[in-house]
Amino acid sequence: MWVGGVRVVILDEEKRVLMLKQQHEERDVWMVPGGGIEEGEDAKQAAIRETKEETGLDVDIKMLLWHVQEVSEKRGQRFVNFFLAEPKGGTLGLGTDPERQPDAQVLKEACFMSQAEIADIEVLYPEYLKDELWHVLSKKMDGYDAFKRRK
Repeated sequence: MWVGGVRVVILDEEKRVLMLKQQHEERDVWMVPGGGIEEGEDAKQAAIRETKEETGLDVDIKMLLWHVQEVSEKRGQRFVNFFLAEPKGGTLGLGTDPERQPDAQVLKEACFMSQAEIADIEVLYPEYLKDELWHVLSKKMDGYDAFKRRK
């Protein structure tokens, strides 16, 4: 059975990407907002809800950037849809994960980052935020494929 998730790329007026630092397995991982799709939700609804929970921002979903699938013995069948969104309200702040206790929160920081800042991140999920994202945003679509397999 497939388990679904979402991630949301949000740009500010300077074309910087909203990034979240989370702590997983005792290391910091930078990623865009997102999480699991809940019962009764579609992927766009989950993207809007997860963004609000984690950042305080309301967003409009503009387009699907990537559909990433993973089939492995360790993690099973999973997919993550990456969306491009625009902020439409709310106030940026560090949110919480309602499924975690207050002393077990993983969100550590929320900030907008430039392409150069993202390129310098040591642990980034997914790595193609460092390069492919910028090609898609600049409409350089040669060789672009929204379908990906996670290794």
